[in-house]
Amino acid sequence: MRRPPLRVLDAGGSPEAIGDAHGRAHAAEIKAYTADRVALVASGVWIGRRLGPADVLDIAHSMIPAHESFDGDLHAEMLAMAAAAGISPAEAVVVGGFTDFIDTVRAAAGSTLVRAATEDDCTAVLVPDGRAGGAGFLAQTWDMHASATDHVLLLRVRPDGAPAARVFTTTGCLGQIGMNSEGLCVGINNLAGADGRPGVTWPSVVRAMLKCSTAAEALGVLLAADLAGAHNYLILDRRGAGFSVEAMPSVRPVTALGDEPLVHTNHTLDAAAEVVQAERDSRLTRSSHARLTTAAELLAAGPIDAERLFDLTREPTAICVTATAPFHLESSGAAVMRPRTGDFWACWGRPAENEYQRIEASDG
Repeated sequence: MRRPPLRVLDAGGSPEAIGDAHGRAHAAEIKAYTADRVALVASGVWIGRRLGPADVLDIAHSMIPAHESFDGDLHAEMLAMAAAAGISPAEAVVVGGFTDFIDTVRAAAGSTLVRAATEDDCTAVLVPDGRAGGAGFLAQTWDMHASATDHVLLLRVRPDGAPAARVFTTTGCLGQIGMNSEGLCVGINNLAGADGRPGVTWPSVVRAMLKCSTAAEALGVLLAADLAGAHNYLILDRRGAGFSVEAMPSVRPVTALGDEPLVHTNHTLDAAAEVVQAERDSRLTRSSHARLTTAAELLAAGPIDAERLFDLTREPTAICVTATAPFHLESSGAAVMRPRTGDFWACWGRPAENEYQRIEASDG
């Protein structure tokens, strides 16, 4: 499915100004996307049993204090976005942090069943400097329920008192994948956690990490966060330092980037994280293992450049996902970032069908 180039929204200033610009620019879209997400949670497809919409929002409301205490500026931005778009703060938690929210709802509902469905099934890689001509990469697809694809957006934010950043995201969400002006990159893969709780969701964590200058500093932010749900986070800075972190609410094993690429998909690789990994449908588990193996094979030898990573995201048998029943997951977009050079390429929709765009930094 092809469409015009990836939408880009520029916003700067105070947290409230950034949030207001985001909410006003996409108000109708954010309201529709929010309604869809609340209905998906209430349907029970994602957690194993039905809930009333009011119950869903009560759980989301219980998570607001964690967001406020984690980062007051990002909380203010989320509230301003919600107000401008005409949704409640609780709805903003759902639409922005849907997959972590699912982990929290599952725990609150006393359900361990996630075999029916899960989403946000990305393939991500860290490439060390030594395999990339002295300037490494963070690259990934962003695979989601196909209903999310039309909401993909690129934010260029210039927050007061923090580095500017280019952020791949969806309307109503603070940020999902990004690189800041200090040359720090953050990416993610979803994991299914059995230890969800009313904490802070991953978009706030990604944006907070993008306030940092180094991978070590960003890692500290992640390890200290009161997480709501499970994600694998990938971090790379312009000096070549990188980490992959299977960040569950209760345990967070860290793997440092070495001489060879690190590849991650949607199942845990560390035994400590596996203990609190919730069960997924066997078909999704097979997909995750196939994507991990395929990506590792594609990067097994030789120099790696941007074109090779574009091709990896377009690999048709495992990595570039096409929406099919019953899960309707697809590669809704992709990003390739090179922090040492400041290069950022992003693609709307399935990379096999669409072109990458070079996303320049905002002029300020």
